Amino acid sequence: MEQVKDTQISENPLPALTVSLSPHVKSRESTAKIMWTVNACLLPPLVLSVFIFGFQTLIITLISVLSCVLTEAVSQKLLHRPITIKDGSAVITGLLLAYVIPPGVPYWMPILGAIFAIYITKHLFGGLGFNIFNPALIGRAFLVATFPVAMTSAWILPIQDFAIFKYMQPGVDAVSTATPLYVLKHYGLAALIEKYGTLSTVYKDFFLGVRPGCIGETSNLLLLLGGAFLIYKRYISWHIPVSTIASVGLLTWIFGGEGYFNGDPILAVLSGGIFLGAIFMATDYVTAPTQKTAQLVFGIGVGAITVLIRLKGGYPEGICYAILLMNTLTPALESWFKPKRFAPAKGIVK
Repeated sequence: MEQVKDTQISENPLPALTVSLSPHVKSRESTAKIMWTVNACLLPPLVLSVFIFGFQTLIITLISVLSCVLTEAVSQKLLHRPITIKDGSAVITGLLLAYVIPPGVPYWMPILGAIFAIYITKHLFGGLGFNIFNPALIGRAFLVATFPVAMTSAWILPIQDFAIFKYMQPGVDAVSTATPLYVLKHYGLAALIEKYGTLSTVYKDFFLGVRPGCIGETSNLLLLLGGAFLIYKRYISWHIPVSTIASVGLLTWIFGGEGYFNGDPILAVLSGGIFLGAIFMATDYVTAPTQKTAQLVFGIGVGAITVLIRLKGGYPEGICYAILLMNTLTPALESWFKPKRFAPAKGIVK
């Protein structure tokens, strides 16, 4: 056939192609293997939580996981889809949902959260790979909106038998079971240091996980070790966790001088669920960008919104809503930072 002139190509251009980051190259890794590895990395914080808060944390977690798996199977059956509960994705949702709720909630609450997370957020949007928002965080947001008292007051004190577990000893009864973020926001840093003794003790206990909080967010050390292993296995990259944690610390240091953190970036990073959110939730394959530059922007956005909510909002923690808000921008970030076309604009058609 004769060559088509360049003028003809310009008049009838070929359709533009978008270069995706799908796994075009075969790998020994599978969805199930990755999911179950993430589940394994999430187990050490649960073991510590049971030791610190008691056996009820294990019961709540098991209820959450079983509810998510059952809801997944029923949803896929009703929607005439293959049942894929063996891939471990529903187990991850169940673990993360349990990890972001207080250890003293009634046992029926994670069941409602699981149904909303799996059926509403995941399967009504098309199933795994099609959901816009992180299912576990939507489940938590639903529980906070529906049962705000339980979700903001069902805290449990760490075991008092060991010296390093001493926290909120009798003296201020009104805040005896409050989280550190609540104490910081309503009573200030001085009240928190008074209970711990020194600021260095605050850092140590917050890093190790000896503080009231949600079931799986307390031990930053164990969460960091799990995240490091996932980065080593290349199941996640460092871009979102590092940019999220760094932006929270930096923006608190810049703008939080008059806030309840007193501009302390270390305290801001170690408080609440920053490590859990940055490592295990913001990096969700479905709801986070896949391209490195987009991931950096995504993480910075999560950190900035978290600091904004903490410093200017009425809610002491903001990582949950920050991730959900940035989930809505993921398609736009993927489009803005997609790789440049590597083929020439003009070519020869035969």
